[in-house]
Amino acid sequence: MTLAPEKAAGTTVEDAVLAVCRRAKVASRPLRVATRATKDAALHAIADAIDAATERIVAANAEDLARGEADGTSQHLLDRLRLDPVRVAAVAAAVREVAALPDPVGEVVRGSTLPNGIRLRQLRVPMGVLGVVYEARPNVTVDVAVLALKSGNAVVLRGGSAAQSSNTVLVEVVRAALESAGLPADAVTSIDDFGRDGVGVLLTARGLVDLLVPRGGADLIQRVVREATVPVIETGVGNCHVYVDASADLAQAVEIVLNAKTSRPSVCNAAETVLVHSALAADFLPTLLAALHGAGVLLHADPTSLRAAHAQGIPAEPVTDADWAAEFHGMEIAVGVVDSVQDAVEHISRWTSAHTEAVLATDVRVTDYFCAAVDSAVVAVNASTRFTDGGEFGLGAEVGISTQKLHARGPMGLAELTTTTWQVLGDGHVRV
Repeated sequence: MTLAPEKAAGTTVEDAVLAVCRRAKVASRPLRVATRATKDAALHAIADAIDAATERIVAANAEDLARGEADGTSQHLLDRLRLDPVRVAAVAAAVREVAALPDPVGEVVRGSTLPNGIRLRQLRVPMGVLGVVYEARPNVTVDVAVLALKSGNAVVLRGGSAAQSSNTVLVEVVRAALESAGLPADAVTSIDDFGRDGVGVLLTARGLVDLLVPRGGADLIQRVVREATVPVIETGVGNCHVYVDASADLAQAVEIVLNAKTSRPSVCNAAETVLVHSALAADFLPTLLAALHGAGVLLHADPTSLRAAHAQGIPAEPVTDADWAAEFHGMEIAVGVVDSVQDAVEHISRWTSAHTEAVLATDVRVTDYFCAAVDSAVVAVNASTRFTDGGEFGLGAEVGISTQKLHARGPMGLAELTTTTWQVLGDGHVRV
């Protein structure tokens, strides 16, 4: 592969990254008017190219894994980083799923005809250029690229050093497939070669980049929020809670809590705190603690839960404020006892990251109150927090889980990567 112009000797990081962003801006223009058929053909070309490049992708990923192991990267992060042939096939399949989804561009959000005969239509249109900063998740490289393309946007990617070998190959594969389908390769670009300094330039490329989405740990997200002059949608940090009410189906509740915590503890929709109604402290709480301990979960327990655990010989640690605030990314959970759904909501309101909260109850008054009172992107009723996911919601892949309150909240799929424009349709109308 020839050296890109922005990597030439003597080019500053600022100049290089801005050159990438300018090329993305130019590439976004034909995407804005591309038909669904053109975009879908490009996505199928990308999926086929990923399948064909499986061996090359897995080999590059092995370099990242070896480097991560040598650097002492935790096992849960290595799992997020890993691509094997089965996972590569799943990435390609996800691309085809996005191709099958409706195109949001041109959708009429609302419209009306004014008394003077002017017709108004508010339509979905592409954002333009997206900047996405993420960590150690090479599948995100493809997910984000295809969601951007399907919604008519160009994207500038920064995938982090942990997955740099994998991401380099994936971006090359996607760009080649785009060219083969007649779309500009610069619709998908990467600034991985320019490190943290490159991220700093991307965050301030206002006028070239239309929207930034950080996806990763709290430190990454806070850096982007703190330093960016480009508009930002905050995503990802998941301090998710499950409240077990006195009216809950208790057998169901154990299964849901275990799924929410243990099915994949490293991800942002895993439960980090379980709150149990005090009416269940004598009988159900010991059963739940035993089930969590049996599954290998470390317990951070409030005084009531601590006594219940120790009475059964189950090891547990006294819970701290840091535990209530934690996204553990592993097999740990905070456990507390509350006297009412109102107390549960009060606790959640203090500690939540506004990602996903779940209520387990058969009393509709409890579930209605919880859903109305909890201010989070997603509220689940008698279901695991693990369902907060673009794929599970039928959105295909996702750019991230938005935890803020701007135009996108919850899993960000195709529609969330568009903005709107108003069309004013007249017939010689002038304003008097």
